[in-house]
Amino acid sequence: MPASGPSAGGPRHPAADADRERLVALLREHYALGTLELDELNRRVEIVLAATYTDEAARALAGLPQLSRPIAGGTTPRRGQRRRHAQAVTPGPGWVPTDERFRDPSTRAVMRVWIDPADHSRHYVPERED
Repeated sequence: MPASGPSAGGPRHPAADADRERLVALLREHYALGTLELDELNRRVEIVLAATYTDEAARALAGLPQLSRPIAGGTTPRRGQRRRHAQAVTPGPGWVPTDERFRDPSTRAVMRVWIDPADHSRHYVPERED
């Protein structure tokens, strides 16, 4: 888990089935590449499947090297829409929220920083008003 992850008492995000499927796919890719032995793959998959929150599920990738070809995230812009650096409308499956927030200078929207544990990339998603 990156050091900038959720702090104790901060909001946590439930792990959806899509989050779990993406993380298990990453673990299988590591197994196929020989990074993990079968027993270790099974142990890490159990962590993902038992996780209630995205940060718990993402811990299953701890200590693994970054894959050379990341699995596609949710940052593809709509047709005719210009994409800004690492912005997304919603968090991608498996992304882990951080406590980092900032105000986008052009839109004035409050953005939350999310980390994709697959490639450790940072993504900026508008903060939800709950």
